[in-house]
Amino acid sequence: MREIIQTYSQARFLRLAALFAVIVLGLALRRFGYAVDLPFVVVKYGGSALWGAMVYLLVALIVARSRPAFLAIIALFIAISVELFRLYHTPWLDTFRLTTAGALLLGRIFSLWNILAYAIGIAAACASDPARR
Repeated sequence: MREIIQTYSQARFLRLAALFAVIVLGLALRRFGYAVDLPFVVVKYGGSALWGAMVYLLVALIVARSRPAFLAIIALFIAISVELFRLYHTPWLDTFRLTTAGALLLGRIFSLWNILAYAIGIAAACASDPARR
């Protein structure tokens, strides 16, 4: 029993560490991506893929005892919902979307390509999930 709890705690810690690493990488990519001459596609959709990975890791931390494939489905549902939410406009919401926090959390413009990038990020996070081992 003690081994199960220890393995569970270790997987949770590794997921938390991965979450922080993904957030830092995503912010660094958005902030410095163009400065180091990365192509637009890498900066734009790499950030979206990292955002998808972040959603997967958050779901994995909250619903920790579920199978990674189930976590991936939940994360993809959330990511697609957030993307579809961009089609909804109100003055206060559009004002929030113009802030840095609003752009990072909710985004500004709907894009099917973002959904593909989210799916890639979620799949990568699921494939490298420490709880799979």
